[in-house]
Amino acid sequence: MAKKSSSNEPIEKQLWSAADKLRKNIDAAEYKHIVLGLIFIKYISDAFEELHAKLQSGKGDYVDADPQDRDEYKAENVFFVPADARWSDLQSRAKQPEIGKNVDKAMDAIEKDNPSLKGVLPKVFARANLDPSNLGSLIDLVSNIAFGDAKARSADVLGHVYEYFLGEFALAEGKQGGQFYTPKSIVQLLVQMLEPYKGRVFDPCCGSGGLFVQSEKFIEAHQGNINDISIYGQESNQTTWRLAKMNLAIRGIDSSQVKWNNEGSFLNDAHKDLKADYVIANPPFNDSDWSGELLRGDGRWKYGKPPTGNANYAWIQHFLYHLSPKGQAGFVLAKGALTSKTSGEGDIRKALVKARLVDCIVNLPAKLFLNTQIPASLWFLSRNKATNRIDEILFIDARNLGHLINRRSRELSDDDIQKISDTYHQWRNPEGDYEDVKGFCKSATVAEVAALDYVLTPGRYVGLEEVVDDFDFNERFSKLKVEFEGQLVEEKKLNKAIVKNLNKIQLSEGTI
Repeated sequence: MAKKSSSNEPIEKQLWSAADKLRKNIDAAEYKHIVLGLIFIKYISDAFEELHAKLQSGKGDYVDADPQDRDEYKAENVFFVPADARWSDLQSRAKQPEIGKNVDKAMDAIEKDNPSLKGVLPKVFARANLDPSNLGSLIDLVSNIAFGDAKARSADVLGHVYEYFLGEFALAEGKQGGQFYTPKSIVQLLVQMLEPYKGRVFDPCCGSGGLFVQSEKFIEAHQGNINDISIYGQESNQTTWRLAKMNLAIRGIDSSQVKWNNEGSFLNDAHKDLKADYVIANPPFNDSDWSGELLRGDGRWKYGKPPTGNANYAWIQHFLYHLSPKGQAGFVLAKGALTSKTSGEGDIRKALVKARLVDCIVNLPAKLFLNTQIPASLWFLSRNKATNRIDEILFIDARNLGHLINRRSRELSDDDIQKISDTYHQWRNPEGDYEDVKGFCKSATVAEVAALDYVLTPGRYVGLEEVVDDFDFNERFSKLKVEFEGQLVEEKKLNKAIVKNLNKIQLSEGTI
């Protein structure tokens, strides 16, 4: 969490409120590239200036270093920023009418000096509907993000602000925004359950890269080494891919293996030979436009040919295809995939269960996703199931967890995430303290699943929550009797008052 200012409101919320006021006639879909682009250039300038000062000092590890040698920056995973593209230079020109063109030129210059950013940065600042004075005010606003923090810490602050803004823009855009953004609590839950400490992490529909960022945060939070993890991704939407590349770059995460092509993962798999230790993903729900008719004989469909009108079971088998012999996958799917028998989906699900690949299913609460009201679930597949759970599947029904953050959106709390992930880890651990809890979790055998025709809906297994029945009939009857008698008394008083008023009216009319 970014630190708070004197107003007791987190910095990122203050920034969002201020930035949103400057939006005027620009919709959120356009405006996010303006704001996030500025945050990005501020970050890389801060990182550059810090290293530049060390190289210039010539002390310690930087004796005889050349501050103008681009390789010095590349060696420390810092982007080289040309003089006229640095934040200090842009800030000094923020009030000039040509500031939009200056920022676009800065973006071009940064891309030219950093090939890994080629085609990534937004050049949208000279557009006619962006008032130069508003842009100048935005630059001043972003200049204050660190609020006096040391530049070494600005990456943490900027990274947090960037992540917060991604979420707010997704909310502002509604359905369209949800296509690039997976809600933070879902990302945290997936990562906390999979625990990707080291190895290769793959997301073939990576959106703005939130799952990767959370994986890195998880490792850091548990005193691991972020260099022990490698990121692989693919995204078919070029605009979203650019957001992902910036989102990763702002945290110093290597995004060289996060690829874009407009054909997508099914038609043009950018990582054909990858066998990942972890697959984490939130694929499009019930996608009917996935070119399935062109892939009927594809080698990925080991457990059955997925229907051409729905990509759910194509995604599942794509994930499995890319799992290493000891790999694990955690992903979001529409809840209908737990029961569907359309066009052979039931047979594929049966084959997955019989192959002992399904580890855990989590039923999620409603209203967690910005772009759909379709009920969702989490699937966890494993090629490395716990020895004591080979013939079992853990079902968790979390529909009653979470809390509303506004009228249309819900999120899981840290305690909710902890409760679900702890249940899973206790179940997987041969020495864990796992117990079935009525209405919440159940470890069902494959035989029990087969008896229910391989339906994987948690509610079919966990049963109803046990409720302590402390209802006292006599006490409740007495209370109701008193309430009823009181209502009768009030009704009699009301009737008397009505009759009295009617009599008065009649007397007055007779007088007239």
